[in-house]
Amino acid sequence: MSSEEIVNKLGEKYSPLSGECQRDFISHFNYLKIRKGEVVVREGQYSDKAYLILAGCSRAYYIKDGKDISDWFAFEGEFMSSIVSFFQHEPSPHYVEFVEDSTVLEFTRDTIDSLSEKHHDFERLISKVVTQTMLGLRERLSSILFNSAEERYNQLLSIRPDITNRMPLTHIASYIGITLETLSRIRNHKKRI
Repeated sequence: MSSEEIVNKLGEKYSPLSGECQRDFISHFNYLKIRKGEVVVREGQYSDKAYLILAGCSRAYYIKDGKDISDWFAFEGEFMSSIVSFFQHEPSPHYVEFVEDSTVLEFTRDTIDSLSEKHHDFERLISKVVTQTMLGLRERLSSILFNSAEERYNQLLSIRPDITNRMPLTHIASYIGITLETLSRIRNHKKRI
């Protein structure tokens, strides 16, 4: 897929970009291949980079009391970054890891700032990306607070039916706030039905 096609798809998903804005954006991003298991941000590290995933998937996670806790997954057409570090210029509270071999567009906070200042359509696109991300995280939090373990798993499957083929079950369990054993029981129960 060409750079122009990638940026057009981005505009279709979030908000259209003018031709001039598309050209400016293309001139500011890096096209990267990232290997499965590569950690691009570590806890305590400052990061001014964000990634638009073209192929593959990633996750953000914390290490708490020696446990690995996933709190964000991103797939094709979605963005991944250390939000706190990227937007607030603070050390990252979590890690960002690519779970599959991935192809991404990498760009910096300075790129976002300069393109947003120059192009209102780019500013609108970023606003929609941030809003969608916040709504997704809010939905996940509501699910953890108000839904049973099985309801959380079913909700995740309804949004991302292929997730068990792409993310290890340990990451899925921690993402929905349950133990791996509980997830195994839910999955075995579903198979028997």
